[in-house]
Amino acid sequence: MTTKTRTTSQKITPPSVSELRALFNGKVIAPDDSRYEAVRTPFYGGMDKHPTAIVRVADAGDVSRLVSLAREYGFELAIRSGGHSNAGHSTSEGGIVLDLSAMKQLEIDHENQTAWVETGMTAGEYTNAVGAHGFVTGFGDTSSVGLGGITLGGGVGYLVRKYGLTIDNLLAAEVVTADGQLLHVDENSHADVFWAIRGGGGNFGVATRFKFKLHKLDKGYGGMLVLPATADAIASFLAEADSAPDELSTILNVMPAPPMPFLSEDVHGKLILFAMMFYAGDAQMGEQVMSQFRAIAIPYADMLRPMAYSEMFPPEEGGDYHPVAAGRTMFLDHVDSSVAQFMLDRLQSSTAMMAVTQLRVLGGAFARVPADATAFAHRGSKIMANLAALYANPEEKDHHEAWVSKYESDLRQKDKGAYVNFLGAVDKEQVRAAYPGDTWEKLSEIKKKYDPTNLFRLNQNIPPK
Repeated sequence: MTTKTRTTSQKITPPSVSELRALFNGKVIAPDDSRYEAVRTPFYGGMDKHPTAIVRVADAGDVSRLVSLAREYGFELAIRSGGHSNAGHSTSEGGIVLDLSAMKQLEIDHENQTAWVETGMTAGEYTNAVGAHGFVTGFGDTSSVGLGGITLGGGVGYLVRKYGLTIDNLLAAEVVTADGQLLHVDENSHADVFWAIRGGGGNFGVATRFKFKLHKLDKGYGGMLVLPATADAIASFLAEADSAPDELSTILNVMPAPPMPFLSEDVHGKLILFAMMFYAGDAQMGEQVMSQFRAIAIPYADMLRPMAYSEMFPPEEGGDYHPVAAGRTMFLDHVDSSVAQFMLDRLQSSTAMMAVTQLRVLGGAFARVPADATAFAHRGSKIMANLAALYANPEEKDHHEAWVSKYESDLRQKDKGAYVNFLGAVDKEQVRAAYPGDTWEKLSEIKKKYDPTNLFRLNQNIPPK
């Protein structure tokens, strides 16, 4: 294809679908393709965008070519690994989607306990693959998320207190920058980019491969525990989770009980504590630790048992599952019985199909990393809270957004931070909350160096300084 040069009087026509198909090793999916409707739809519902094409890249060379085309022509470029962006950044109206989902190569180095993996693999696929060899790396709580997105933002899941964030286990990466170059980045090579991609999201390039540290863990102890929802139970649960050994990480959902078969019908619709818990260590010791939680109240359901870490991830959702929710993310300093009662009252006031308050106790290895060691600077934060109201009728959006916005405002404590991976469609000030102190200024400088024209702008954006 002939290289075109911009002039002030000439508007360049983006490459046609046929030109794109001639340029790339991977598949180019356009509106004339029967797969287009399914492929253009991201994980979350309520986002009806129509990209000109989805380029399902086959390798880093494809990524470099597409980035170079976006720089040359100026079209909007969306980067998709698993398509779980809360803000819809993994799709575009009229632009082109760079879809990494076909890039799933994994190489395990048993001797050095590391793994190189392409960023189109999902967390569930990776976890099952390395788990078959007795290894673990921590991600989040959902198997279908792509490794690219969750890693670049941080990664807070079932191993966060034992092994830290996902980025704390990232040893190196390969990144295509805005000039189309493929860089190897680590502590010694392009160390500024390596610092920035550990929490700074997709602002600095397209990550094509990650090198992760692997931890030996054949089995632990974990699963699901469902308790009655009272203010004292919430406060007790969080206090136990905070004082527990680092091996235990928990995700507590305060929510109405769904009509699940393992819950009796008289519980359906009542507020419950739906806890997902994993002890990354000796199963017998894990059972002793879990006994403290079982003693909080008589459980509605107790599915805690010896298990492999990979069993914490449920089967991936079907392609037709596209939840729509009004959501907010924040950090809390403490949750005592009075704060817990406030949460229960607010949840009961919601008219959504499902209103949820999710609480993740932090600390442990997460907190032992210096705040300036990576672009994720919230190492002193105590509890991550996610507030959500799920609904089906688009006409109800404003109502549920108002509910969750007031809930967030009234619940806010001294910690004003935010976790970038859980932010939705927010303004610049809310993005800045994810990067406190000097973090924002440093990221802006690195952005200016590697992406001065803000080519990678379809994200929680950090403009070049």
